[in-house]
Amino acid sequence: MVIESIRAIAPARELLDRAAGLRADADLMDGYARRLLATATALGGRAAAPAPVGPALRRQAAACRTAAGRLRTAAEALAAHARTGA
Repeated sequence: MVIESIRAIAPARELLDRAAGLRADADLMDGYARRLLATATALGGRAAAPAPVGPALRRQAAACRTAAGRLRTAAEALAAHARTGA
Protein backbone atom coordinates (compact mmCIF):
# COMPACT_ATOMS: atom_id res chain seq x y z
CA MET A 1 0.00 0.00 0.00
CA VAL A 2 1.30 3.41 -0.95
CA ILE A 3 0.75 6.24 1.44
CA GLU A 4 1.08 9.73 0.07
CA SER A 5 2.19 12.43 2.41
CA ILE A 6 0.59 15.78 1.97
CA ARG A 7 3.04 18.58 2.29
CA ALA A 8 1.78 20.87 4.97
CA ILE A 9 2.26 24.52 4.15
CA ALA A 10 2.34 26.78 7.15
CA PRO A 11 0.01 29.74 7.07
CA ALA A 12 1.63 33.08 6.26
CA ARG A 13 1.10 34.35 9.82
CA GLU A 14 3.05 31.39 11.22
CA LEU A 15 5.89 31.99 8.75
CA LEU A 16 6.03 35.68 9.65
CA ASP A 17 6.10 34.76 13.35
CA ARG A 18 8.96 32.37 12.66
CA ALA A 19 10.81 35.11 10.77
CA ALA A 20 10.35 37.45 13.75
CA GLY A 21 11.82 34.75 15.98
CA LEU A 22 14.85 34.46 13.69
CA ARG A 23 15.35 38.23 13.85
CA ALA A 24 15.16 38.11 17.65
CA ASP A 25 17.76 35.34 17.66
CA ALA A 26 19.97 37.46 15.41
CA ASP A 27 19.69 40.34 17.88
CA LEU A 28 20.75 37.98 20.67
CA MET A 29 23.76 36.85 18.65
CA ASP A 30 24.76 40.49 18.10
CA GLY A 31 24.48 41.02 21.84
CA TYR A 32 26.71 38.02 22.51
CA ALA A 33 29.26 39.42 20.08
CA ARG A 34 29.28 42.75 21.91
CA ARG A 35 29.74 41.01 25.25
CA LEU A 36 32.59 38.88 23.91
CA LEU A 37 34.36 41.94 22.52
CA ALA A 38 33.86 43.82 25.79
CA THR A 39 35.34 40.88 27.68
CA ALA A 40 38.31 40.74 25.30
CA THR A 41 38.89 44.46 25.85
CA ALA A 42 38.57 44.13 29.62
CA LEU A 43 41.07 41.28 29.69
CA GLY A 44 43.50 42.96 27.31
CA GLY A 45 46.82 43.65 28.92
CA ARG A 46 46.05 41.86 32.17
CA ALA A 47 48.86 39.64 33.33
CA ALA A 48 46.49 36.99 34.63
CA ALA A 49 44.76 36.56 31.25
CA PRO A 50 46.37 33.99 28.96
CA ALA A 51 47.59 35.55 25.70
CA PRO A 52 45.27 33.52 23.43
CA VAL A 53 42.13 34.66 25.25
CA GLY A 54 41.71 37.99 23.42
CA PRO A 55 42.05 36.57 19.90
CA ALA A 56 39.81 33.62 20.79
CA LEU A 57 37.09 35.93 22.11
CA ARG A 58 37.34 38.10 19.00
CA ARG A 59 37.01 35.02 16.77
CA GLN A 60 33.94 33.94 18.72
CA ALA A 61 32.49 37.44 18.39
CA ALA A 62 33.04 37.32 14.62
CA ALA A 63 31.30 33.94 14.49
CA CYS A 64 28.36 35.41 16.42
CA ARG A 65 28.13 38.29 13.97
CA THR A 66 28.24 35.88 11.04
CA ALA A 67 25.49 33.78 12.60
CA ALA A 68 23.41 36.92 13.19
CA GLY A 69 23.74 37.88 9.54
CA ARG A 70 22.71 34.44 8.40
CA LEU A 71 19.73 34.44 10.73
CA ARG A 72 18.62 37.79 9.32
CA THR A 73 19.04 36.51 5.77
CA ALA A 74 16.93 33.46 6.61
CA ALA A 75 14.30 35.65 8.27
CA GLU A 76 14.04 37.86 5.20
CA ALA A 77 13.76 34.86 2.88
CA LEU A 78 11.05 33.35 5.06
CA ALA A 79 9.15 36.63 5.24
CA ALA A 80 9.39 37.04 1.45
CA HIS A 81 8.10 33.49 1.05
CA ALA A 82 5.16 34.28 3.32
CA ARG A 83 4.36 37.49 1.46
CA THR A 84 4.27 35.75 -1.90
CA GLY A 85 2.01 33.08 -0.52
CA ALA A 86 4.25 30.39 -2.01
